[in-house]
Amino acid sequence: MTTHLNRYKKLKARDSTVMKLTRIACMVIAITLLISAATNADDDETVRVFIFAGQSNMVGSDSKVKDIKRFLPFAGLESAQTGVKFSYSIGRQRKMTSNGWVDLQPVNNVVGPELSFARKVSRNIDAPVAIIKCAAGGTHLGGDWNPDEPIGFKMYPLAMELIRSSLADLDRQKIPYRIEGVMWHQGENDMFKPEYMANYGKNLENFLAKWRRDLKAPKLKFYIGELCTKTIWGMDLRPRMYAISKGQKAVTRADPLAEYIPTSHVGVEIGRGVGLHYHYGTLGQLEHGVNYADAYLRTIGKSKQIARPLKKWPYKKGSKIKLFVLAGHRNMEGERAFTQELKSLDSGLLTDNQSIAYKYSIGGGYKTSVDWEPLGPAGYYDTFGPELSFGRTLQNKLPGNIAIAKFTHSGSQMNDWTPEGSMAKTRHIYPRFISFVKKSIAELEHKGHEVELAGVFYHVGENDMSMPSYRKVAAQRLSSTVAQSRKDLDLPALKWYVSQQPPTDDKRVNSIDVTSELEKVAAADGDLIHIKAFDLPQQEKKLVIDTAGIVRLGEVIAERFLKEL
Repeated sequence: MTTHLNRYKKLKARDSTVMKLTRIACMVIAITLLISAATNADDDETVRVFIFAGQSNMVGSDSKVKDIKRFLPFAGLESAQTGVKFSYSIGRQRKMTSNGWVDLQPVNNVVGPELSFARKVSRNIDAPVAIIKCAAGGTHLGGDWNPDEPIGFKMYPLAMELIRSSLADLDRQKIPYRIEGVMWHQGENDMFKPEYMANYGKNLENFLAKWRRDLKAPKLKFYIGELCTKTIWGMDLRPRMYAISKGQKAVTRADPLAEYIPTSHVGVEIGRGVGLHYHYGTLGQLEHGVNYADAYLRTIGKSKQIARPLKKWPYKKGSKIKLFVLAGHRNMEGERAFTQELKSLDSGLLTDNQSIAYKYSIGGGYKTSVDWEPLGPAGYYDTFGPELSFGRTLQNKLPGNIAIAKFTHSGSQMNDWTPEGSMAKTRHIYPRFISFVKKSIAELEHKGHEVELAGVFYHVGENDMSMPSYRKVAAQRLSSTVAQSRKDLDLPALKWYVSQQPPTDDKRVNSIDVTSELEKVAAADGDLIHIKAFDLPQQEKKLVIDTAGIVRLGEVIAERFLKEL
């Protein structure tokens, strides 16, 4: 009896202790939640500080504030953003400085990526935003930005001084803040010095480590912008750019707090003469900023994906489907075709067409459909391609079911689409393109449909028409791609409908008659149809077709297909 009583007392005491510990634990949890809630509430008052640094494509070289109004998705960014603090030192010899915090605004009539970045981030978080920018064109990571032995314009110590003084000013004003990340875009100039180019990855790794050490921010996140392959340097200096990109990717793969931000698909300024340029320019800078904003919002779990599901599968079970594959570069992607302009031009194309299933991979995979979607505007930056008017034209005159799959990369050239590719292996489009086509067919077959690949509709590379060395071999590269695709898809009679806009008209390339060369290829291949899209609405700039032209391009290639029936 005594033994049982003792056991009972021990159990009661233990239970009492457990209950006390449980109550304490609950109190701790409750207090923690209260503190967390209070912290989160206070956190909306904490200024999020972002640092923008790099060379000319971070400065915004060759962009113009007055041109912002030409790109409707970004209208209004020419005005100051009064809710965003801005501190800057921009330039080399004659630096433009804010001398403290000002409202975020364009500097010296130049457009930087911070403008669109701040607007998008501010619209998606409640906390205030501040930008510190230190950038100068033509500067090297191996020299000017070297944290150990800076030379030249000594950008690294300048950036540290600017950041520290800007943050000290916030401290004096008793404004709470935290550094959220560094947006870095640089590397073009390092490719001109062999030792800098070879050691770019090693130098970048050291660079990130020294920033974290010197700012006492061991968990500082870096967003490393890809060098733009759509520029003239992306074509004639392809091996050097590839070397820089390998270094950048090596660092971002190894460093969990560094992220590689694709930018080769953004718009590029159209230059004089042949049209090729070295800088992003106005549109590219605005899109560049959105890339950084999207990456940051993903980091904090605030990324918003717009779902575009098919309400119901539009085809009867077991029915036959004609699959049309659209492929190409910047104009098949729709670089300068904006939905805002489509409202007044052809508003019917803005409505999702639930009777045509649409699948896509654009920008070299920068944006892809999750599943088959209704045919409708789906481009990044509120853009669309010729698929909208192409689908409508076919549907109005072609009986039966049609589906559209689109694979594009506006930052590619025609050698990226050849089976052999180039030495820049990461830019090899062809294997991904073939895989995309096969997967599209397999998915439709899996749903129980018989699939007929009606053809590949390819718009030839616009940049390839502007550089002599590329223009000379454009037809040859096309032939190689077409021939191998038929083998790899096991469709020896696969139709290719190859559209061509008027080639670049300039004395430096006019001696190369690329149109005649493409005509010869078509004449020798009964299943290759050459479409001269030479009567499109007049375009504002060389190389790129605007909204009205993209709508018409879709109609032209569809009409030619119907004519061949």
